[in-house]
Amino acid sequence: MKKQGKAWGETATLFEGNNVEVHRIVGRSGGFCSVHKHQHKYNMFFVESGTLKITEWKDDSGTVDETLLKSMDSCVVPPGNKHKFDVLEDCVAFEIYWVTLNPKDIQREVYGGMK
Repeated sequence: MKKQGKAWGETATLFEGNNVEVHRIVGRSGGFCSVHKHQHKYNMFFVESGTLKITEWKDDSGTVDETLLKSMDSCVVPPGNKHKFDVLEDCVAFEIYWVTLNPKDIQREVYGGMK
């Protein structure tokens, strides 16, 4: 298991696959992560124990959501939305990242047909 210390606690990579990652985080009360966003990844937070507050800035519209997560709660931040977490009570949580393939991800130059 690949562990990394953070100012707010520690993170450990449990799984990294083709389009999925799972990380276990241990947060210390009073800690917080950076404000950031992911270009392509969804970011799910699942709290096993303790309390996390997720702050999300929606689509650059100026709307700010705050979600309080306690044991067995989860929320998802979609790609492109800035977010951060604050550790309100010592916690163990999981971050699950994934990407979704876009079925309209095709740019046609010449359409097929018959001669």
